[in-house]
Amino acid sequence: MTVPPRKPLGNPLGTPLGSAGVLAKALLLGLALALAIWGAFPLVEHRDWLALAVLVAATVLIFWGYLSPRRIPAKYLLPGTVFLIAFQVLPILYTVSTAFTNFGDGHRGSKESAIHSIEEASVSPVPGTPDYRLNLAVPQGSSPADGPLVLVLTDPATGKERAARADTGTVTDLPSRATLTVLTDPQAARRGAELAALRIADGPGHIRTEGLERAYVGAPARSYDASSDTLRDATTGTVWKADGTTGTFVTDDGERISSGWRVGVGLGNFADVLTNPTISRYFGQTLLWNIAFAVLTVLITFVLGLFVALSLHHPRMRGRWFYRALLILPYAMPAFAMLMVWADMFNKDFGLINRLFGLDVNWLGEPWTARAAVLLVQLWMGYPYMFLVATGALQAVPDEVKEAARVDGAGRWTILRKVTLPLVLVALFPLLIASFAFNFNNFNAIYLTTAGGPFPPDSPMAGATDLLITYTYRLAFGGQGAQYGLAAAISLFIFVIVAVISLVSFRRARAMEEVNG
Repeated sequence: MTVPPRKPLGNPLGTPLGSAGVLAKALLLGLALALAIWGAFPLVEHRDWLALAVLVAATVLIFWGYLSPRRIPAKYLLPGTVFLIAFQVLPILYTVSTAFTNFGDGHRGSKESAIHSIEEASVSPVPGTPDYRLNLAVPQGSSPADGPLVLVLTDPATGKERAARADTGTVTDLPSRATLTVLTDPQAARRGAELAALRIADGPGHIRTEGLERAYVGAPARSYDASSDTLRDATTGTVWKADGTTGTFVTDDGERISSGWRVGVGLGNFADVLTNPTISRYFGQTLLWNIAFAVLTVLITFVLGLFVALSLHHPRMRGRWFYRALLILPYAMPAFAMLMVWADMFNKDFGLINRLFGLDVNWLGEPWTARAAVLLVQLWMGYPYMFLVATGALQAVPDEVKEAARVDGAGRWTILRKVTLPLVLVALFPLLIASFAFNFNNFNAIYLTTAGGPFPPDSPMAGATDLLITYTYRLAFGGQGAQYGLAAAISLFIFVIVAVISLVSFRRARAMEEVNG
């Protein structure tokens, strides 16, 4: 009996002994483990157990896939899966979760942080206490960089000095500076962040600093009472009750404090989009223009691209390669640069369009001219793509089919209308749907040309050329009070709208394939 040769012994890294890749694989796995350990410490510090569990699971999965020679498919699937989860799935889940909250300016953190910020914002000097001159020092023998800070407080009226120590949290009289080392200005500046966060109790308040030269005894005018879950202003006597549904403190007559905390609002953001008059009016107008922009962009670029492709498709036409190279130049140029150039060309006073044709049109200052301008820009930038795909589709139409139609007595226009165009549309319909979805969210096309404008006097948030994506961006990052929860809700509306239109279009494409099959 013939004994089959023995396979070479394996090792825990999943490669034959002596392989040149053993060291490289060991280094890469070691690097992955080191990164996982490095990332675990801040997660443990912040008690983010869910993220820690995900990190541990991902690390175990990596070692499970790469330590065995039998898991070859996993070795190729794992990187793509990990990056898909990290850069697609998790952001989508975060967006969905944010859509059901009031997350935004004034509602970013927890209730505790909101209370702290409200109290800190109401701090004022305690009446009757001095306005101290400040010097920073450390005990003699301590390092100026990390030694315990000592605040030397000098009463300008009496010249008496006191010492507020950060290590003991006490304030005592200072008979002499002999036991201290006063910090120089550069040394004190390096510890500015530590100084700003320092709070040392002193009588009715705490020692607080302003810069590196002034200190005072301050106390908050507004204080929180945990037993009644209220904030009280000691100066005016106003009382704000905590409202857990909106994440704010509110008085009995409806006055709210701007600083609040993040809470779940259920379907509140979605209801505001549809029913709140201030939001729904602009959302509806923007949605109608958004659909018109996407449809018209696809339509005009496809018609022009198909027309040019048909014009250059005739086999007896000479120099086709030159014309084709010339026509796709807009497609070869950087889109963001071209959009900014077009924005300058449409300038009313010194733009090329007005000067070239002797016009005086405020292209970007009126709603309809601005919309026409962005459509013209999209036509110029989008037709080369349609020209390329239409050229490919025309070349794929079998000559036998056209010849058979010609034998049956069909003329040139009949063949084009009843043979060529239906076959081209069947081939290009999925690409047209994809182009519609892309232009529905074509952020750069609007933001780099009109920035969403022009804007009506009563609404700086929604302009005449805004798409839902630019409107959402302005809600989240517009600088007039970020509304991340509302922006996330509109993002989900965008997803549903595009998904429904694409689904209906794909079913229509399938029906066309069956008819022309």
